[in-house]
Amino acid sequence: MTRIWHATSGEESDPLIVLVHGSMDRSAGLLKLGRRLDSRFEVLRYDRRGYGRSIDIAGPYAMPDQVADLTELLTERSRSRQATFVFGHSFGGNVALALADQHPELVTAVAVYEAPLSWLDWWPGNSPGGTALSLGDPGDAAEAFLRRLMGDDSWERLSVPKRETRRAEGAAMVGELADLRQHEPWSTNRIDAPVLAMCGEHSKPHHQRATDLLPEVLADCRSEHIPGAGHFGPYSHPALVAERLVDFIESAG
Repeated sequence: MTRIWHATSGEESDPLIVLVHGSMDRSAGLLKLGRRLDSRFEVLRYDRRGYGRSIDIAGPYAMPDQVADLTELLTERSRSRQATFVFGHSFGGNVALALADQHPELVTAVAVYEAPLSWLDWWPGNSPGGTALSLGDPGDAAEAFLRRLMGDDSWERLSVPKRETRRAEGAAMVGELADLRQHEPWSTNRIDAPVLAMCGEHSKPHHQRATDLLPEVLADCRSEHIPGAGHFGPYSHPALVAERLVDFIESAG
């Protein structure tokens, strides 16, 4: 049995949708989105290795390990299903696409929200991830990453134990982001499943560019920009993201 922490909601008889979180995040970040989906799907959330309630699972944190964890979760839940859909936010989007590449038999369709294409030459080196990777200590890298995303004041308001817990997740972040910059995590010509690529209307230009590039390189992909949203659209606009997901899933059969 997998040691990866996971939880489900909804009816087991419904189609399955898996929610995959990004770097320096946990499955709890996708809880609001899951609640807007579990009336129609069985929703599976999990803490990826090195984060949250899976923090005791040590590396390696490369993409093959991420895919192996998700494959194990899905294999344990194998049964006769109508379909299995995978949604990934940020780094989690690349996990979802890599699963569709390596195990197409497990995936009916994939949706991603601002999956970073940081192995490409034009990806900026001064993104939060790139800046964090320039630091030597994983704990310092985690703190720098979160300060960049949430702001110094919000970081300082965290209790000391919470700050230490988040710093401890730095090893997972450094491992997975370094691997993503060095190795292409999935191959465009091996993904046949339908893909929905989403980004926020107010997101950084490189995330919008990456989202709009995916339909050009994948066999069956469309992109959508979520009005009013930024990089954390699944958290700030869960109803709208869920609506787009349901429309996409219905069109994908």
